[in-house]
Amino acid sequence: MKIGVMICGHGSRSQAAVDEFALLAQRLPALLPDDWECEYGYLEFANPVIRAGLDRLREKGCERIVAVPGMLFAAMHTKNDIPTVLNTYAERHGVEISYGRELGVDPKMLAAAGDRVREAVERANAQLGEVPLEETCLVVIGRGASDPDANGNVAKVARMLWEGMGFGWGEVGYSGVTFPLVEPVLEHVARLGYRRVIVFPYFLFSGILIDRIHGFTDRVAAAHPGIEWVKAPYLGDHPKVLETFAERVREQLGDAVPETCATCKYRTQVLGFEAEVGAVQESHHHHVEGQGATAPGSNVADCALCEDFCTGACRLDMDHHHHHHHDDGGHDHHHHHHAQYPHAKHPLGPESARKAKA
Repeated sequence: MKIGVMICGHGSRSQAAVDEFALLAQRLPALLPDDWECEYGYLEFANPVIRAGLDRLREKGCERIVAVPGMLFAAMHTKNDIPTVLNTYAERHGVEISYGRELGVDPKMLAAAGDRVREAVERANAQLGEVPLEETCLVVIGRGASDPDANGNVAKVARMLWEGMGFGWGEVGYSGVTFPLVEPVLEHVARLGYRRVIVFPYFLFSGILIDRIHGFTDRVAAAHPGIEWVKAPYLGDHPKVLETFAERVREQLGDAVPETCATCKYRTQVLGFEAEVGAVQESHHHHVEGQGATAPGSNVADCALCEDFCTGACRLDMDHHHHHHHDDGGHDHHHHHHAQYPHAKHPLGPESARKAKA
């Protein structure tokens, strides 16, 4: 039986991020058996879309397709959007598709993250002078999701880095959707009295959110010049990231396939999100499939809300509307739009971006 591997990326408005994902996807086959075929595709904003990659695997004669989400944590995209695309395709074409775990909290991922944080510490020691780790605060910034399971995993990564490396203090922030966002978390950290703060984006790729994290870091640094603010590099194509991807593919063909998402709000009662158990698995991403860099937030120069980086302010009003008005070939969408995030108005969440343009 010919095996095909499908790597499902999110896609990005940033060409650099799309290029980095493609590079990672092209390096993965070296870690897998020679006779397996590998393709990749994106959920939104970029080509090829996932469906096109699946088409190519079928054309190459693959009877069994092993798909993995190219994502750090399992939230809505991993739990809803990608499975919907895969399930629809499997039914339409009568092909067997299994679906694996996200990269998740994994010793190899933590090792990769530790290397990136260590790089930043060593660079800062060389350029600015030695500061003991006990006098340094580590801030880990994750993507942020409307899913406490995914957000909680960012916090677990942060704790394991903080404790594993021995930093004086650790905090967690998010680049969007939830709280605290980057600027509020860094403003809180500035009050703690640490000499140095390492800001580490726990992200796979560059793009608009890395720019946002750096932009807010610069803004807070300008307001608190007595503290050393150090930007750590994102994960990128660290060899341990590639090893984890390869494991997520291979483990699906083993005897005991690991359980996915045990504390997922769609499967079990999670505090504050009880209404979402058993929600219909569906995707809201077909309206931006392969759209490219014309989406909102793609161009700061034309933005009335931001000056030198995308703060995310443009999404505040858009998020209340955009999921529910796209056309899906005549289907009535109103019966299953995604649940409203219960803390949308939290003062340290997206609302904190409103005051962006002075």
